[in-house]
Amino acid sequence: MAGLSLQHPLPFAFGILGNIISFMVFLAPIPTFYRIYRKKSTEGFHSVPYVVSLFSCMLWIYYAFVKTDSLLLITINSFGLFIETTYITIYLIYAPKKARVFCIQIFLLLDVLGFAGIVLLTQLLTSGSKRVVLLGWICVGFSVSVFAAPLSVIRVVIRTKSVEFMPFFLSFFLTLSAIAWFGYGLFTKDIYVQLPNVLGFLFGVAQMLLYVVYKKKKNVVVEPTVPEHIVKIMELTAAPPSELLQSTALCNLKKVDENTEGGLDKAKGPIGEGFEIIPIITVS
Repeated sequence: MAGLSLQHPLPFAFGILGNIISFMVFLAPIPTFYRIYRKKSTEGFHSVPYVVSLFSCMLWIYYAFVKTDSLLLITINSFGLFIETTYITIYLIYAPKKARVFCIQIFLLLDVLGFAGIVLLTQLLTSGSKRVVLLGWICVGFSVSVFAAPLSVIRVVIRTKSVEFMPFFLSFFLTLSAIAWFGYGLFTKDIYVQLPNVLGFLFGVAQMLLYVVYKKKKNVVVEPTVPEHIVKIMELTAAPPSELLQSTALCNLKKVDENTEGGLDKAKGPIGEGFEIIPIITVS
């Protein structure tokens, strides 16, 4: 059982490291949800990153069970499944009706119908090693698709010359997570875990370099009328943990980008209002 015992020290070490980092990333949104609980309001925060992260956890747990001998993937993604379900439940309690209905619709479409479709597809059309291959490429495809988010972050940073929406330590720890899970995939010879984390590492390094370039530039004029939202990390699913970073709240960043034609100094409303940087953790 590669990666599950001291008889295989390298994959075991990388897997444990990946679990520890991913565990911390999963807990990162706690201040945000404590704020939601305290104010009895979601204050414009979006549910999409948490729903996507939950789906990622479910997908990688299914992959780990089909592949077998992947306990370290199951443990972290099971924790992610629990914590993301908790986040979504709190969100549904305090969200306004329109946001609540949208959250339920996305949840049913992706986490119920989408996941059920993948299970039926893999169970009916394949068996044995072919099922692992098909499911592995589905996981890779989903993980790669989530990498559009860091591109949005990078685009906003370059256009505004501000790292307001890209905390250095977030990028740093998600890069470490990508390294850990890549090492796990490398030593367990699991290409489906390796591939997404290669991209996660490259995007993480790119973001840290951009932070160094723009950290001293202050071109943003802000007149906050409400408190800034807490920058947080979403869903690390125990698949390619770097995927967590990648889901940096696409819908939120889209809002930022739409309001930054010509710079954030022209944006309508305070920076941080309703914006969350939420990486989706995929621990593969």
